[in-house]
Amino acid sequence: MVSRTEEKPLASWMGEDLIEGEVRRTLTVILKSSGCRWNRCRMCGYRFERYHSIEENDLTQRMLAQIRWIEGNYRSDDYDVVKIFTSGSFFDSGEVPVEVRDRLGSLIRGKIVIAESRAEYITSPVISSFLDLIDTGDHQMPLYVAMGLETTNDQIREKCIDKGSTFADFIQAANTADKAGVGVKTYLMMKPLFLTESEAIADMKISISEAAPYSDLISMNLCTVQKRTDLEYYWKRGAYRPPYLWSALDVLLSTDEKVSCDPVGGGYARGPHNCGNCDREIKNAINEYSLSYDRDLIQAVYETECECKKEWQYVLLHEMPWCMPLTR
Repeated sequence: MVSRTEEKPLASWMGEDLIEGEVRRTLTVILKSSGCRWNRCRMCGYRFERYHSIEENDLTQRMLAQIRWIEGNYRSDDYDVVKIFTSGSFFDSGEVPVEVRDRLGSLIRGKIVIAESRAEYITSPVISSFLDLIDTGDHQMPLYVAMGLETTNDQIREKCIDKGSTFADFIQAANTADKAGVGVKTYLMMKPLFLTESEAIADMKISISEAAPYSDLISMNLCTVQKRTDLEYYWKRGAYRPPYLWSALDVLLSTDEKVSCDPVGGGYARGPHNCGNCDREIKNAINEYSLSYDRDLIQAVYETECECKKEWQYVLLHEMPWCMPLTR
């Protein structure tokens, strides 16, 4: 028997998100699972946070213990939205046993739920059964499936990320969700490995435009350097720099789509950063913008005069891509 004190989620925290026109209190939970089956994305450190070589019954009991921990540490009245992440895909029954998924669904019934999964696990029977568990009729869209599309460019996704899926796979999953009455949250990644700063900006602008017709919510994730990843290998050798916060502002100001952004690690060497002097102000402005979509907030900091802005502009003009062979 696994006690409550032996198992808890990898991480959990309270925050706020703008959902359906309202700023709502959000509980974010990252569950420890048997891990992502793909397990190859170049920038992902969560794939190492998993139970290794575990039997299904043991996995079920350990994950149920995590849910008991959530129940014991967070009052239901304190949050309106639940964001669920795992080491891989919440809707992969091999990673998250059905009993675990059902138990969590019962616990958070009546909430708006955003659950992350790879596209191949977004099937009508699975998401419909989970929707039935959580839906009380109180919300226009009680469930959103969140997918890490990262970019609409299949070449970038394959070569720079090694995602193992295509834009067509994402579209198919989004259509499946739509037919089941489930919303779609799309995660895009700013500046994966091997892209120059200007290439990353151009890719994000195109990706937002092309992903928008299939998305109810769009979030732009600014790439961070996680430990034990391919990305870290190159970063330690001076072959990668996380995106400038100036670049994030440039992208957000270029689109009429409502794109949220949480600059995780902003201002630090492993995260999106400028020079250190203007980082905090810009990071705070982006966070505030994501709760209101008031463009004046980010326009004001974009017009800030800082020496590093000239550096950023120089990088955009002169940074060259790696001359890498496309074949062996």
